[in-house]
Amino acid sequence: MRVVFMGTPEFAVPTLESLIGRHEVIGVVTQPDKRKGRGKAMAYPPVKEKAIEHDIPVYQPEKVREESFVEQLRKMNPDVIVVAAFGQILPESILTLPPYGCINVHASLLPKYRGAAPIQWAVICGEKETGITTMYMAKGLDTGDMLDKAVVSIDEKETGQSLHDKLAALGGKLILETLAKLEAGTARRIAQKDEDSSYAKMLTKALGKIDWTKDAVSIERLIRGLNAWPSAYTFLGGKSLKLWEADVVEEEENCPPGTVTLVQKDSFFVQTGKGQLKIKEVQLQGKKRMAAQAFLLGYSVKRGTVLGE
Repeated sequence: MRVVFMGTPEFAVPTLESLIGRHEVIGVVTQPDKRKGRGKAMAYPPVKEKAIEHDIPVYQPEKVREESFVEQLRKMNPDVIVVAAFGQILPESILTLPPYGCINVHASLLPKYRGAAPIQWAVICGEKETGITTMYMAKGLDTGDMLDKAVVSIDEKETGQSLHDKLAALGGKLILETLAKLEAGTARRIAQKDEDSSYAKMLTKALGKIDWTKDAVSIERLIRGLNAWPSAYTFLGGKSLKLWEADVVEEEENCPPGTVTLVQKDSFFVQTGKGQLKIKEVQLQGKKRMAAQAFLLGYSVKRGTVLGE
């Protein structure tokens, strides 16, 4: 197949890699370069880096709905457009352009978790499994007919990052199965049930602020779900303290939520609205991420200390 690929972040790279060599990738469409880091140097999206590595033409329109770009796509004459975490909404003029349609690689078992952050919300909400769905793209947000699904279990200590990596690799495998069925004429369209859907809203830094009145199980899931970005955090001595790893402890202490109840050599315990959290890995504002044991060697945390603003 003649394929145009649309994608931007690391999640999309394995899908592009799977297509290269197995199909004719005639062009890659990705978001414009952005300035990153303290030096604000221009940085390529990961998908662009992979395309350049394989000498594939790269297109970076500010808006894909611009007629000049749509016309460019028409001239490329793709059989199918494959999309994975691209970052722009495709207009109908593109959705109806290729004979085999625009096929999206979505990181959830649709119709559950439509939206921008299905991977992280699956962890935060305590799902036991998730997966990849390939689907026809439609006007609505992740509402198109489904094609294929692949399921993965969510481990007890799964993080947003580890699940991201699992699903990225899985997406690369599943898209090849879907395209093979489309070519053979054996693909089955399955309509989504809107009543079974939920919205995985975009992640923000504010989402990571820990509310210690919530139960320990929910807070521990938040810590894992927002690892590696944007991270869950609280405050200690007026400085932000990111929490990277914690264990749930069922025993209660008779003190307000957010209170440090016990300090050990390699960890410290914090009371929540229900149960406690044993904090095992942290990052104080301006410092490197480190095990709680190393942190406690250089910073005094005492029983009775209250975390938060």
